[in-house]
Amino acid sequence: MSPTKPASVKPAYVRPLDLKQGRVDLTHGAGGRASHQLIETVFRPAFTQTWPGGWQDAGDDGAVLPAIPAGGKLVMATDAHVVSPLFFPGGDIGSLAVHGTVNDLAMMGARPLHLSVSFILEEGLPLSDLVRVVQSMARAAREAEVAIVAGDTKVVERGKADRLYISTTGLGQCRPGVQLSGKLAQAGDAVLLSGSVGDHGVAILSQREGLRFDAPIESDSAALHGLVAHMLDTGAALRVLRDPTRGGLATTLNEIAVASGVGMQLDESAIVVNPTVAAACEFMGLDPLYMANEGKLIAICAASDAERLLSAMRAHPLGQQACRIGTVTPSPSGLVQMRTSFGGQRMLDWLMGDPLPRIC
Repeated sequence: MSPTKPASVKPAYVRPLDLKQGRVDLTHGAGGRASHQLIETVFRPAFTQTWPGGWQDAGDDGAVLPAIPAGGKLVMATDAHVVSPLFFPGGDIGSLAVHGTVNDLAMMGARPLHLSVSFILEEGLPLSDLVRVVQSMARAAREAEVAIVAGDTKVVERGKADRLYISTTGLGQCRPGVQLSGKLAQAGDAVLLSGSVGDHGVAILSQREGLRFDAPIESDSAALHGLVAHMLDTGAALRVLRDPTRGGLATTLNEIAVASGVGMQLDESAIVVNPTVAAACEFMGLDPLYMANEGKLIAICAASDAERLLSAMRAHPLGQQACRIGTVTPSPSGLVQMRTSFGGQRMLDWLMGDPLPRIC
């Protein structure tokens, strides 16, 4: 007689993933049963929650997107995220990946519609950390009302990556008639800033180095498209929108100045720096004007529209500290200068070197 299977063994039984104690291994990236199990257990349940009602997942090699209404042009943006550590005060690599690409679309005046995501996982990554990142990413996407519609996962050998990298690509649609570019700033325009600078960079640094301050410093990571929509509703003559991420406020303004063939004259006393951030930067010999931000924007508009635009920004939760920080000046060489709080003049050059790598 042939031996019979024990009644306790289920046909085609697959051991469930141990999401508390388990770790990523190379089989999770091999394309077989383990890969399928990781997708079905971790990724699909989280990301399908970001889809509009009634959207069917066929498990194909690509997503068939709903038709986009005729009107404004399409905008595409892509970004890679290698932040260390993965989790930091005010966010993590998952929410940051959503916010970063959503904001790139928003700075072009686009409403974000869809995201695709690619994960590079290192062998040995705790599954609990992966679940935490994926759920955070899905939550950020739902809050931003953007759907994560396609993705891919690869696993590399232990020591060949730093736990987890994420790359995202976004698709959005501009409003008809909206044209924003770093090349459009004109002499006489007003330079506006939506809030304080340096929060994200110092939050990452404090977590990385184990620094503690009397007041907590949290990343400002946030999706800015709602604020941008509020600004566009005013009908103000907006020329440029830009989020000052790597290189901070100073480097971003230099980029715009060179692209437009103009200069900038800033007022240091108008630039908001949270006291704890300012103290931390002074302690570590860093300049908050060069520290990364992930939830702030620079707006350049016609001077006659500056007050109207500032009022609209301050009425939005992400723009309550909005202020006018300077004026665009005629300067073909693209000089960015700042009047200091002591009454002197200071040149703000491009960031030299990288005092704080891996911040986004």
